[in-house]
Amino acid sequence: MISGRLRNTEYVINLRALGENIQAQKAALPADSKILAVVKANAYGHGLVPVAQAALRAGATGMCVAILDEALELRDSGLDVITLVLGITPVEEANVAAEAGVSLTVGSLDWLTKYHQFARQFNWKKPLKIHLAVDTGMGRIGFTNVAEFNQAVKILRRYPEFEFEGMFTHFATADSADHTYFDRQYARWQKFIESLDELPQYTHMANSATGLWHRDQITANTIRMGLSMYGYNPSGTDLPEDLHLQPVGTLRSSISFVKKLAAGESVSYGATYTAEHDEWLATVPIGYADGYPRCMTGFKVLVDGQYCPIAGRVCMDQMMVRLPRYYPVDTPVILMGRSGDLTITAEEMADQAQTINYEILTNFNNRIHRTYHY
Repeated sequence: MISGRLRNTEYVINLRALGENIQAQKAALPADSKILAVVKANAYGHGLVPVAQAALRAGATGMCVAILDEALELRDSGLDVITLVLGITPVEEANVAAEAGVSLTVGSLDWLTKYHQFARQFNWKKPLKIHLAVDTGMGRIGFTNVAEFNQAVKILRRYPEFEFEGMFTHFATADSADHTYFDRQYARWQKFIESLDELPQYTHMANSATGLWHRDQITANTIRMGLSMYGYNPSGTDLPEDLHLQPVGTLRSSISFVKKLAAGESVSYGATYTAEHDEWLATVPIGYADGYPRCMTGFKVLVDGQYCPIAGRVCMDQMMVRLPRYYPVDTPVILMGRSGDLTITAEEMADQAQTINYEILTNFNNRIHRTYHY
C-alpha cells in the first residue's frame, strides 16, 4: 500500500512558532499561571496530536477539547495530562472518561445526580474529574445561580465518585473594545469565586482574548489558550495585540497545469470569468472539498511573490488563477502565508468569506496533508 503525500497541496505547521506563542503568553502572566492548550477541532485545523505534544514541550500544563472522542484520541497517543472536555458529555458516556482520567464539564445538579446514581448502581471504580461551568453571560452552558453551584460543590466534595478538579467561565466579548458586558460577566464570576472557602486545583476564566486584553483582571490560576496559540488575533483586526503572535500555518500548493487562455474564453462553472486579453492561466489542485471556501472566488493567491487573482469559481478539487506571465508546472502557490514580501492572512481570507479567522482555519480538513516543522 502506498502511503504519504501524493498531491502537491499541504498545510505546513511551524511548531516552533506555536511554542514561542505559548511562551510569550506565559511570560505576560503571573509566574504560577498554568496554560491549558485548546486543541479542539483537530487543534483548530493544525493537527490534534502533534500540536498537543508541541504545546506540552513549550510549557502547557494540559489540554482542552470539545468532545470526549478528542480526549480519548489524546489518551490513545500516550498523552497522560489533564484533558478537559469543554462541552457537555452525556451521563451514560461519562464512565468512559472516568476510566481514562479525562475531566468533564458539568453545568447542572441533574447531571451530577444521574451520574452518581449510575456510578453506585454499576460500581464504577474510578472517580470522575469534574470542572463546574459557570454561565456568567455567555448563555451556553453552566450554573447561573450561586446557591445551586454551591450545592454542586457539596456533592462533589461529599461523594468519592467525584473529584472536584476545576471551575471556569467563558467571556462573550473579551475581544471587544467596549468592556461593559465583559465587566458585567466579571462581576458575576467574582461572586462564584467568593462563595467558596477553598478553590479547586484549576480555576480558569481567561480565554485567548482575556489573556490578551484583560490580563490585569484575571482572578484564576489557569488560562485556556486557543486561537492566540496558533498565532492569530481573536478580534480579527479590531484590537491590536502585544504578544507579537506568529501565525503557525502556511497553506500552499503548486501549479498542476498551465495554458494560454485566449481573449474571449471563459473559465470554470457558470463561465463567470472571461479573459479580456490573451493570458496565462494556472490550475491549482485544491478546492472547497479541502475546506478552501467556494466563496473565495475573486480572491487571490501568491505566486513568486506576486498576487494572482482567482479566475472563475473555486471548484470542488481544483481552482484556476491568472498568472502575470508563464510559470511552469510545480511552481509553488501560497494560499495563506508569505511569498517574497507579500502575505495572505487568515483575516484577509475571512473578510473575503464574510466570516471569522476561526472558521477559515478549522475548515481545512484532513484531505490536506500536514507537514510539521520544529
